[in-house]
Amino acid sequence: MRLNISFKSLILVLSLIFVVSCSRSDEPLQQYEHAVEGTFAAEISQNGDYSFISSISHGLRFWDNRRNQLLYQWQHHDIADNDIFIVRISANNTYALSASRNEFAIWDIKTGQSVGFYQVSESPIRDIQISANGRYVLYGQVNGKLVHIDLQTGRRLEMPIHTEKINSIDLSANGFYAISGGNDHRAFLWNTQTAQIIQEFDFDNRVSMVKFEDQGRYAFVADNQKASQIWNLTTGKLESTLIYRARQSIFSSVRFVNDGKQLLTGSGANILTLWDVKTGLALQKWKVTARKHTRPKTAVVYSATMWDTDKIASETSAGLLEVWPIAKQ
Repeated sequence: MRLNISFKSLILVLSLIFVVSCSRSDEPLQQYEHAVEGTFAAEISQNGDYSFISSISHGLRFWDNRRNQLLYQWQHHDIADNDIFIVRISANNTYALSASRNEFAIWDIKTGQSVGFYQVSESPIRDIQISANGRYVLYGQVNGKLVHIDLQTGRRLEMPIHTEKINSIDLSANGFYAISGGNDHRAFLWNTQTAQIIQEFDFDNRVSMVKFEDQGRYAFVADNQKASQIWNLTTGKLESTLIYRARQSIFSSVRFVNDGKQLLTGSGANILTLWDVKTGLALQKWKVTARKHTRPKTAVVYSATMWDTDKIASETSAGLLEVWPIAKQ
């Protein structure tokens, strides 16, 4: 009897075996408490030096991770009324941004001073980003509108390209390019200076996450089911699709690392995963630590990045910064 298996099928089987067998570590090398009762939002800077968190008990906190030192404690209003659900750190570590549904603030990381406070009208903020030099801000709204602001000149560009609620956006480091995804099952790559749409991505389900690679070479676009794609923005073609067994995977954080060769994703179910960009294969998984008295026993991975060259750092809803070992391949 001859076994007739196509080469493509064989590769898929081997890929699935590799994903199942990829290593997982549940013991962090280091752990630091950044909030005693957990956090609403958190972001680690690209180089791992800083963490910015919005906490249940302490308002906004900005940490020097290398020295485990609290640098600044900020707030929009009273800490008891803290409703900040998005925090960002600019790519060159010069500015921080914090946002609630109807306002956002920008902070100078060097001085700790407030740079500006802005109100948003018409429709609540769904996602927001800031350029590396702090000059440009992009936010997406519940009504499907995208707004790009030049804070230096006051130029305001409104892009009503989505027909339904926006779920995720990203802004290139120089502020000239944007990517957005929404409930209308579409994502758009567009030029913020000309308002020209460069590429459209169509999905069968709502788009839940978009992310640029920091040099602008790749973009990650995922829906809320099984389509998690990495696109080569130079060629405009699909580079790879993440391979996993779950029927759906909604990511709570995404970041390209290791000079764009790898991708870090976090989920709302404790799991942090490192992927190979070229193949879409999972290389390693970690299970982040949940609070002891949390029910259910889980934590949302808000942000993760490389920590030196052989470790990963994560910030989670448990209020913990954790450092994880990367297994040698």
